[in-house]
Amino acid sequence: MKMLGLIFGGMMLALQARSQFTDSTHYYFKYASTGSVNKTQDGSSYLLNNHFAFKISKKKMVLNADAGYIYGKQDQALTNSDLSASLNFNRYVGDSRRFYYWGLTSYLKSVSLKVNDQFQGGAGAAYDVVSRPNSLLNVSNGILFESNDLLLKDTIPDVYHTFRNSLRLYYKFTMMRIVALEGSHFYQQSFRYFDDHILKSTNSLSVKLRSWLSITAALNYNKINRTERENLFMNYGLTVEKYF
Repeated sequence: MKMLGLIFGGMMLALQARSQFTDSTHYYFKYASTGSVNKTQDGSSYLLNNHFAFKISKKKMVLNADAGYIYGKQDQALTNSDLSASLNFNRYVGDSRRFYYWGLTSYLKSVSLKVNDQFQGGAGAAYDVVSRPNSLLNVSNGILFESNDLLLKDTIPDVYHTFRNSLRLYYKFTMMRIVALEGSHFYQQSFRYFDDHILKSTNSLSVKLRSWLSITAALNYNKINRTERENLFMNYGLTVEKYF
């Protein structure tokens, strides 16, 4: 029994050593592939969700880049061809790294949300309400400029620009260094139109199989009030991540 305890403890230390930034570790890579397939005598459907993320972490600056693509069909009819990408940076103030300024650019093209093209760019500030090795709770707010090419009522073109307030709540909790619960939730309200707001919600639960490999279940929700469109994805798959 004592030997099993020593082996388990060694595994935990190995996972911890390879699962965080250090003085000599400044880069992070992540790739997640999730999906679902349903086939019966009455029809079939499938959904594939691929997501890539890359991070560079320095003492006073963090750079994040990510991109995702979702593709799905229902009885041979296209339901999803959704491309998203973003690039953002954090500039920390002080030595605690709890308060920082951020800048963001993002792009979205979505069949399911009736978005032909959407660009966002802006800046703001954020604060870590809770900042511990196994738990993080962050609140941020800022102003975004947005350029849109949308479809209203599925066929009516709507091309316009607006400024938005972007409020975000982010959290990540790790249990026993193996199980991770992570979520990011946005509410973006237009200053120009009262009935123009965007909701984004992402939640994931991951269990480590190896230091670099996890099995992941994810729940994603998006709503664009102006197009009266929303989508909800619940799928599972594998996540590959590496610190170096």
